[in-house]
Amino acid sequence: MRAEARIDLDAVRHNIAAVRDRVGAAEVMAVVKADGYGHGMVECARAARRAGAAWLGTALPGEALELRRQGVDGRVLTWLWVPGDPIADALDADVDISVSGRWALDEVVSAAREVGAPARVHLKADTGLGRNGCPPYEWEPLVEAALKAQADGWVRVVGLWSHFACADEPGHPSIAAQLTAFREAVALAERRGVAPEVRHIANSPAALLLPEAHFDLVRSGLATYGLSPVPDVHGSRELGLRPVMTLAASVASVKRVAAGHGVSYGHTWKAARETNLALVPLGYADGVPRHASDTGPVWLAGARRTVVGRVAMDQFVVDLGDDAAEVGDEVVVFGPGDGGAPTAEDWARAAGTIAYEIVTRIGSRVPRVYQGAR
Repeated sequence: MRAEARIDLDAVRHNIAAVRDRVGAAEVMAVVKADGYGHGMVECARAARRAGAAWLGTALPGEALELRRQGVDGRVLTWLWVPGDPIADALDADVDISVSGRWALDEVVSAAREVGAPARVHLKADTGLGRNGCPPYEWEPLVEAALKAQADGWVRVVGLWSHFACADEPGHPSIAAQLTAFREAVALAERRGVAPEVRHIANSPAALLLPEAHFDLVRSGLATYGLSPVPDVHGSRELGLRPVMTLAASVASVKRVAAGHGVSYGHTWKAARETNLALVPLGYADGVPRHASDTGPVWLAGARRTVVGRVAMDQFVVDLGDDAAEVGDEVVVFGPGDGGAPTAEDWARAAGTIAYEIVTRIGSRVPRVYQGAR
């Protein structure tokens, strides 16, 4: 192999079980958008469903439709769409649709008429995140319009929901403010006659650390893939999670170079002394962040090594010192962290980003190899 991303489906099931243990009676939605955070949407969705995830979540309607085309069953919610997206197809495929404004409700009603059956909708309130979601001054009119569409037989309002801005910062004042705003939005909708099946606001950090936010359903995003959503507070192991992806490659070249020898574009790194260099055939085209040049960690020849020089499109170099390695030896770029090997969080710190970005950016040139019971 040049490189592969090993996806531990047993770890997916373990992580869903860990979240379920945390949230009591609340149901769990496994969020599988963005190709399952880079892990493979369909296989991870199936593993999550087998572990008891009652719901699946996708950003885009096309993602939800792909789940259905691949035979994945159960409730699926999709929430990020624009005029002209295949909403009628999604309704025909038994997908729940998020509605954040009147234009969206009108499109859903039109799609329901086309399909000839009512749409299941989740009304989303903007409680402070400032992205999608209905603002407070439009919430009551949206609720009333949705109830009118429900009375006409074109929708069923089955969910009320929102999303936290800072749940990954325990104690942040916005958390309590958003909870209050969500409760008020739910209360108004219920006074007007909405009887939701599920109320949900908790993402991974809130599911793991904020019991008062659990309501009827929690959305497990990053936690599904075994990475801590609060790495500055608790690591994955402390939260009972197991990282799912191991990114590995084979050494493509080993050479001895003299002191002063430069490495990669711009010669940002030069050998301070005679040393051994190993070439790893992964680069930023595969998702290895260029920002981790001279800092990214790998595991090779029984020890942690550091990327030296700039990460290139297809390759990077690590310094071995006087240690030996052979062409074909395995390099672990990141994984669960067993035995001292680096994790996705280590790479996030090296690149000045978050673990979400590290795993979702691993490109299509890197095959996913699924391990564990399927």
